[in-house]
Amino acid sequence: MVKIRCISLGLVLAVAAAVAACSSNAGSAVPPPPNSGGQPQFVQFAGRPPLHPGPAVHVCGAVPIGFARCTSLVRTDIAGILRGSTAPAGYFPHDLQTAYNLTTASATKGSGITVAIVDAFDDPNAESDLQVYRSTFGLPVCSSSNGCFTKVRFGRRTNIAWAEEISLDVDMVSAICPNCRILLVEAKTNSIADLTTAEQYATAHAFAVSNSWSGNEGTTAYDSAYNVPGVAITAASGDSGYNTTAQWPAILPSVTGAGGTTLSSVSPRVESAWSGAGSGCSTIYAKPAFQSGINTGCAKRAQADAAADADPNTGVAVYDTFHEPGWLVFGGTSVASPILASVFALAGVASDNNNSHLYSHTSSLNDITSGSNGGCGAPLCTAGVGWDGPTGLGSPNGTGAF
Repeated sequence: MVKIRCISLGLVLAVAAAVAACSSNAGSAVPPPPNSGGQPQFVQFAGRPPLHPGPAVHVCGAVPIGFARCTSLVRTDIAGILRGSTAPAGYFPHDLQTAYNLTTASATKGSGITVAIVDAFDDPNAESDLQVYRSTFGLPVCSSSNGCFTKVRFGRRTNIAWAEEISLDVDMVSAICPNCRILLVEAKTNSIADLTTAEQYATAHAFAVSNSWSGNEGTTAYDSAYNVPGVAITAASGDSGYNTTAQWPAILPSVTGAGGTTLSSVSPRVESAWSGAGSGCSTIYAKPAFQSGINTGCAKRAQADAAADADPNTGVAVYDTFHEPGWLVFGGTSVASPILASVFALAGVASDNNNSHLYSHTSSLNDITSGSNGGCGAPLCTAGVGWDGPTGLGSPNGTGAF
């Protein structure tokens, strides 16, 4: 068994947490209101730490052929447990909903709809960490006891890096679709074979499925598991900018490839292509009908299709305690994938859970027209009017495109 690299932030995070505790602007936090269901009751924090650029590291390391890596980055200078008057750093649920014109939909839709998260290895703290995230922001309780949260575990091995990924993913579903049910499916390992076994379970039990991981395009043996009519499947496009080898499963025509943006401001929304967002051309899959007539710079299938915040410099708040200190700030297309899957869930129309619908409703997306992820020019690396590699057709503007 090949063991992937686990990044433990250890001493760096401990020091960063101490510095943050001494330097953060003081303010008062309104205690989270009791909320066992219904519409979210958002908590407003005073003295919230401002977002600022800083160092970040890839959560998962490189992997051999036949395995996948999670596609998230964690800030190494922002960490720590919420203490009295201090608010978490990073974007909150209401920030993301505001940026993407989802506040009404997030408050009123999603009930009874399941969004699945497919990741590798077991996170034993997944449910308890999720409760802290949701209670902090006044979101409805989502637990195994009330039937909202379900974890299906295919193995018992744990992994610090993938536990971080799991926390990020379930928190992002909570942020965008707080009324949705969450199904966490943990693959036995991060092999493509094991992840596909988990995927098959997820697509059989969920309306939308998010995959915040990727491997290099190559084998086609598992493709059919990611082509399930009526189920929206999203996948991260990678965090290393333009890829000469497209990322799988995001490159599959049946999957919505999640690109990434830098969300510099929420209201007004200021958004550009993130330099790390993955883009690329397939060497295997023919150009699909939904990309016909679009200049993608590729002779075959191109990625990405849509995007959301992914820059760790404009990252999101996440709560994770599996060998971690609690509140962290994450970026990566791992943020975008569960956001997009959750918007599909908010739209709630199974017949529209496909890229053809997405590409025919571009007016309900925010076209990203600035920024780049490499030196290959427009449209594959440089954002501009219409489709581009780093951000696809753009970020959500309500649910109309989904």
